[in-house]
Amino acid sequence: MPVFIMKSLFRLNLLLVFLAGVWAASAQMPVPMLPMNQSATAMPQSPALTLQAPQSAPVPGLLNGFVPDETYTLRVGDTISFRILEDRVWNPQNAPQSLVVVDSGEMDVPYIGRVRAVGKTSKQLAAEIKTALEKDYYKQATVFLSLNVASPILGRVYIWGQVHNQGSLDIAVNENLTAGKAILRAGGFADFANKRKVKVVRGAPDANGKSQTFELDMQQILEDGKIDKDVVLQPNDLIIVPSRLVNF
Repeated sequence: MPVFIMKSLFRLNLLLVFLAGVWAASAQMPVPMLPMNQSATAMPQSPALTLQAPQSAPVPGLLNGFVPDETYTLRVGDTISFRILEDRVWNPQNAPQSLVVVDSGEMDVPYIGRVRAVGKTSKQLAAEIKTALEKDYYKQATVFLSLNVASPILGRVYIWGQVHNQGSLDIAVNENLTAGKAILRAGGFADFANKRKVKVVRGAPDANGKSQTFELDMQQILEDGKIDKDVVLQPNDLIIVPSRLVNF
């Protein structure tokens, strides 16, 4: 018998032995049985999980920005949200704009230019802008004006004369800045300062419309500790530290 025929018969014999072993193993494996009272379609299924995004309740009348208090008067550095609607009809060009109260106390309003803002409430300023717009530009304008960011600076005072650093000093909100503290913040007295004749000139007039000037003995206040004689400063106050007549 040729050699290649013998090799083919040998390989066929090995294949038959392998198939016989596989059939015997599968015949001995147990087949899982379902109980008689349970069908294959009764398998429990997990309920579908539905996720819903949390929804916040709408706040009626909420505009861009906020008004912390109707009595709040605008200050330098405040950021204002400003919007105009004509006859309450929406126009993409009337999207809210951010305006800033600059150092001059004014705000640059579209169409009408610079408007005095310091010392006025948002409601008062909105009414003034509405009147100006309806005079030349709008038939009927609805003006939305609200405070976005309040400036942390209440105002500025100015110090001049015999101190190491002349110029302006910021008054922070809720800060009680006195004349004595302002002098220390300005680097203290210069060599020829007259500590007993320091003057504070009030920037705003009193209730009668008269200017106010306070003369302070800073030697008693700062060196002797009589702080009850010090003066709490207001925005735009001027502190004058004069020179001694005789310097030695």
